[in-house]
Amino acid sequence: MKVLQFTIPLPHDKSVIAEKVFLPYHYPYLHRHKETQITWIQRGEGTLIAGNNMHDYAAGDIFLLGANLPHVFKSNPEYFIQDAHKQIEALTIFFNPEGTLAPLFELPEMNPNKTFIQQHLQGFKIPHLITDKVSETMIALKNASGTDQLIQFFNLLKILSNIKTRLDPLSSYGNLPAITENEGIRIGNIYNYIMRHYNKSITLDEVAQIAHMTPESFCRYFKKHTGHTFISFLNEVRINEACKKLIAHKFENINTVAYQCGFNSITNFNRVFKYVIGSSPRDYLDTYDNNLISLNRAAG
Repeated sequence: MKVLQFTIPLPHDKSVIAEKVFLPYHYPYLHRHKETQITWIQRGEGTLIAGNNMHDYAAGDIFLLGANLPHVFKSNPEYFIQDAHKQIEALTIFFNPEGTLAPLFELPEMNPNKTFIQQHLQGFKIPHLITDKVSETMIALKNASGTDQLIQFFNLLKILSNIKTRLDPLSSYGNLPAITENEGIRIGNIYNYIMRHYNKSITLDEVAQIAHMTPESFCRYFKKHTGHTFISFLNEVRINEACKKLIAHKFENINTVAYQCGFNSITNFNRVFKYVIGSSPRDYLDTYDNNLISLNRAAG
């Protein structure tokens, strides 16, 4: 099968891989692999595209990505500027319950863990209340070797399987087709272009040209491989960026946010925002601020 199955290098003496990276930015192309992945963002910020959905990420966030879930951690645009002196740092744990670990996951004692992994193939974000516990165990796993590393892996699985809060899936589109390596790079180039130019007017013809396709062929191709139409993806990128600006309070007024995110009318911005988020920009901001106040009071 020619999937842009990123092949994760598997050392002959390990069945669980801990990989620490220091890079200018994350690998920028849509890809997937047979291993389940747990990634702790230690430095950097951007947008995680998983399946057909996108999510902000920042330092401290931890995500579980199920086997064969197409994904890309897309660093913010400033990370791609030459001499920007930006860097990302992340620790990732890779494991394959159907590979060398398969006999282990067939043990009756492992059934709850196996069921948990199978139920969350669309991934989820680790709840904030247990990120410290998960990150500490990930560090212990990385620093261990031999049976001690497996013990830490069991600890990690136990923490995850004991989560009682609702876990919203990262993706809602479960049947994206296999991605060849060329397709992964092509889609990555499309994503990169849109996410670098979302604040300007982007036409279908422009993006189709980036993909070296006719507009008609591009529309079919993009929908098939991402679950999005070009317009719906562009709108979600723009609204995602608008949300970032709103909650950071980096704006003079909401109209400014609309124009900075590529909308040429406040009416259209409000309509698309409500369609994507489910509320108006003002209601979204008020809800966020009220929740923040409540959390601060609880912490105090």
